[in-house]
Amino acid sequence: MDIKTASALRRLRLVSAPEAVSFLLLLICSVLKRTTEFNAVPALGAIHGVLFILYVIFWLDAWNRTKWSFGTAALYFILSVLPTGGFFAERKLKREAEASVIAARARKEKEGVVGGVKA
Repeated sequence: MDIKTASALRRLRLVSAPEAVSFLLLLICSVLKRTTEFNAVPALGAIHGVLFILYVIFWLDAWNRTKWSFGTAALYFILSVLPTGGFFAERKLKREAEASVIAARARKEKEGVVGGVKA
């Protein structure tokens, strides 16, 4: 995995959890708005909107760079519109990044061994 692809996945991962938190807070504030005098929906709506737009931009970039299948890309998008989906996306992206690092190390190790003897 090249550095730009790794960066795209990292950006998506870093915005997924805050986007999920903002979504949950927005849902809570929506309930509070209807049941009390407390109204933080406009402020949290704006924050969540910005985080969601960032998520979609980073998702598109990651999809373009990683060449995910349509199913994988759709899964990450669906997770963004579920209230706690961002947390699952973050964990899945973290595992994917760790697996790619392990694979890259294994390739380097394999390239360093020529005919059973280290080069």
